[in-house]
Amino acid sequence: MTFVRVERPRDGVALVTLDRPERMNAMAFDVMVPLRDALLDVSGDNDVRVVVLTGAGGAFCSGADLENPGRVPGIDGLTLPTIALRSMELLEDVIVTIRRMHQPVIAAVNGPAIGGGFCLALACDIRFAADAAYFRAAGINNGLTASELGLSYLLPRAIGSARAGELMLTGRDLPADEAEHFGLVSRVVGSDGLLDACFETAEQIVGFSRPGVELTKRMLWSSLEAGSLAAHMDHEGLGQLFVRLTTRNFEEAVAARKDRRKPHFKD
Repeated sequence: MTFVRVERPRDGVALVTLDRPERMNAMAFDVMVPLRDALLDVSGDNDVRVVVLTGAGGAFCSGADLENPGRVPGIDGLTLPTIALRSMELLEDVIVTIRRMHQPVIAAVNGPAIGGGFCLALACDIRFAADAAYFRAAGINNGLTASELGLSYLLPRAIGSARAGELMLTGRDLPADEAEHFGLVSRVVGSDGLLDACFETAEQIVGFSRPGVELTKRMLWSSLEAGSLAAHMDHEGLGQLFVRLTTRNFEEAVAARKDRRKPHFKD
């Protein structure tokens, strides 16, 4: 049985769904390994321009599966410390895979995003939330650290260190409306309209230049790690020059505005 579904609801758009609703789409290895593989496959599909990631049922992802974590592949002959290391590496690989995908990834957070599920949402480029969704840095509630899978790196950069510290050190639930106020999610919509809102945004992105979109995603992520404004502007400038000088996209945009039509970017 597979716990990940990949569908094509609109031209250029792939919908990737965690499909284990009876466990609130928990991050068992039986789910995370297929998810990583599905994301890699979608990333290599040149017909896909935008990816939407969501969960089946009433949850986005509830984090670690505390009852049945599944079996970590490739651990025969290893002892517990090394198995633990391989386990974390596999989960981390899912986060890194989302970041490295060619396409922007929109998180459709339809319900609870807890622990590792919170991290999964943070790894996406855009986040929309249903009004019933909430986020929780659950590690601290389980007697562990709240820092996992990049959470202590991504969350302060998304909402500021003070707000991130309060959430991570108290383990309280962050409801969707407050998450929107903090800037963690772009929009809160009713559950029935969540996917449609994501698809509409995806279709808007599909209409833009492929290298323009891909380089914009890269720049957004690289800005988190830039050592200085000057270094990052150099990086940005090269990306802008690359698209400007190797395509006729700019000329097409100018002509389209003059003709009062949508541009058709051929890259």
